[in-house]
Amino acid sequence: MLRSTTTQEPISYGYMRSVTTKAKAPAQARQMGAVKVSMLSPGIIYEPYVPREKIPFWKRYFTRNGWKRTKEDLTSELKNAYAIAKLRKSGYSKKQFYTEAVSIYKEINTQMANGGKGTLRKLVTEHMYSALKNEIKQRESVWPTVYWELIEPIVKVRTLRARLIGVDRNDLSKVFIQLTLEFLAKQKFEAYDGKGAVVSGDRNKEVCDRDSV
Repeated sequence: MLRSTTTQEPISYGYMRSVTTKAKAPAQARQMGAVKVSMLSPGIIYEPYVPREKIPFWKRYFTRNGWKRTKEDLTSELKNAYAIAKLRKSGYSKKQFYTEAVSIYKEINTQMANGGKGTLRKLVTEHMYSALKNEIKQRESVWPTVYWELIEPIVKVRTLRARLIGVDRNDLSKVFIQLTLEFLAKQKFEAYDGKGAVVSGDRNKEVCDRDSV
């Protein structure tokens, strides 16, 4: 997903399901002479987030592989901190961004459940649209109709990873900042066969689910 703001130092922030939206530039950026409040996602996922397996204390500090893992984890955290620092300089509001992210997350999942390919195409990049279209096709071959509902407010949203990507070798001030978010949310789901009979789930029960996007 992508929320973008173009200023004198163009910065956009995104996560795995790349969605292009328009957003107001912060007041400071407008005073600096921003001319446009939209920037397209470069359409790539840089260093995709993969959950790291926990390792015991003794292995982390008393083995060669443990030292290597500790170095990798430290490097990753430093990259996170640098990217977030760039965002804050741009006027980034975590509360506002999370609110927008939840809204887009809800809309994408709603359209996935409804088979709304036309709307999805407006929400995601071409690469992601192709993947989601295939997901819908596979699901409809088993469950022609599904019901999905997000219970709000969402339980928790947190940033798992932040990465900064340069997009212009000749202008180091132009960067793309990608955020990987984790959503912990209660949802309702029910699937039906071609005759409308329930074959999976229960729309009256809430299930807590965890997604990384």
